[in-house]
Amino acid sequence: MLEGRKFPFIERSNTPGVSSIMPYLPLTLTYNHRSLEAMALLDTGASVNVLPYELGLQLGAVWEEQTVPIQLTGNLARLPAKGLILSATVAEFAPVLLAFAWTESREAPLILGHMNFFAEFDVCFYRADLFFDLRPRIK
Repeated sequence: MLEGRKFPFIERSNTPGVSSIMPYLPLTLTYNHRSLEAMALLDTGASVNVLPYELGLQLGAVWEEQTVPIQLTGNLARLPAKGLILSATVAEFAPVLLAFAWTESREAPLILGHMNFFAEFDVCFYRADLFFDLRPRIK
């Protein structure tokens, strides 16, 4: 049985004077031999993973080459998005393939949602104690 790992909630400020403490996960994203480290928000209310436009460019993805349109909802619904598959590595766990909705938004956070992050990992939140446990799915 694979062991889990504990991660702390992290305080972030998106607007001057306003901060929040949320479950952000450090991970490494890889696409076509390019990698970058990022902090992703674990969002149990998100149906899909969301990749901001700039991160896709930094990974070497080309917007015009992506052919699978994705319809986002909520605040991002007005922006086009395209499907992009990335390899993601979290801590010492084996890399997993994650499907992202790569949006043209430059303001959207990197989001990990139900399709397919929460299918690859079990997550247990301990909000009162400001941490969460993450464990890869047993295959």
